[in-house]
Amino acid sequence: MDVIGNNIANANTAGFKQSIAQFSDIFANSMEGTDNAQIGIGAKISSIAQQFGQGNITPTSNPLDIAIQSQGFFRMSDNGAISYSRNGQFHIDDSGFIVDASGANLTGYMADENGDIQAGSIPTNLKFSTADLAPQATTAFDVGFNLDARKTGVATAFSATDPKTYESTTSGTVIDSLGNSHVLSLFFKKSDTVANTWTAYATVDGEVTTAGLPVGVTIDGNPSQSMEFDGEGVLQNITDKLDVEIDFSAIDPLFGGVSPQTITLDLTTATQFGSPFGVNALTQDGYTSGRMSGFTISADGIILGNYSSGQTKTLAQIVLANFVNPQGLVPIGDGHWAESPASGEPLVGVPKTGNLGSLQSNAIEESNVDLTAELVKMISAQRMYQASAKQIETQDQIIQTITQI
Repeated sequence: MDVIGNNIANANTAGFKQSIAQFSDIFANSMEGTDNAQIGIGAKISSIAQQFGQGNITPTSNPLDIAIQSQGFFRMSDNGAISYSRNGQFHIDDSGFIVDASGANLTGYMADENGDIQAGSIPTNLKFSTADLAPQATTAFDVGFNLDARKTGVATAFSATDPKTYESTTSGTVIDSLGNSHVLSLFFKKSDTVANTWTAYATVDGEVTTAGLPVGVTIDGNPSQSMEFDGEGVLQNITDKLDVEIDFSAIDPLFGGVSPQTITLDLTTATQFGSPFGVNALTQDGYTSGRMSGFTISADGIILGNYSSGQTKTLAQIVLANFVNPQGLVPIGDGHWAESPASGEPLVGVPKTGNLGSLQSNAIEESNVDLTAELVKMISAQRMYQASAKQIETQDQIIQTITQI
């Protein structure tokens, strides 16, 4: 009844594993050897065995609610004392550590500054870093486009401020070393004297001279770049990526970042067909600084920080532990178990490796107690106890009768 009552009391405890009382008979050996007429003298509890079957997984709105699907335990540390748990209801304490309701720390592998997991090291207490994500200056700017072969060319000298002096233009964002955004604009002017020949110009933040020429921006060391196409519209003279050098100090004397900044410009996919100008690809690898706006946890335990700059960064990876004999674990309360000689050594690894299960964020594993079944067991235990009590009462009446003869 105590075992059943404990199961019922924890029917709503996340990660709880039900127990069953395992009984064995008590047999008194005869002093004179084997006696086929000898009768047993009752029953006793041989062990209280925990059942580590999977509990139902219920979705929640907390990303730090983590459920284990299949085998494994969370590895917890309480001031260095290691325990194991299936209760994945975690939160972040005032120091940034991931802890459970009892204050024990979730352990795993932390990532370095580059976001690389230090796997293979000793698992440590997982901690969230709230520092801003440092900006990354743009080093590559790739643009794919088609220039309209039907254009006849413009004889007037190029001026970025006069749309009549060029045929097409496009622009994109580039990032400097301080995380500031700038607009890199490309202008394309077709030659009115040489067939299939265009000239590319670039400006940053629209800074030009009085003549409309770019300030502080060069393409492979020149103010402009020639682009030649063959009769099938394929770019011929540019087979490698170009270096665009931006002298921010020439644009803004008070600029305090790295200057000049070199960006690799890829125009190699440009075409010249008889169709309107259009951009089909535009990418760059820089990003501004950002503050953490949230995080996600993958099935293999990777914790990714999401930042306001639109970037993500690997922060840590949760580890799990398993045992050859989980029933040999010793329950110590608060949903934790401790290893014992009967359980064997913990097999520690990352989720989805070996015999370790996967993780599901925004979910908790419910208790594996079947409340209806436990109530039936309680009624059965009550009836068996009443029967045993009646048997003792009957034997007592027989003994009284014998003593009165």
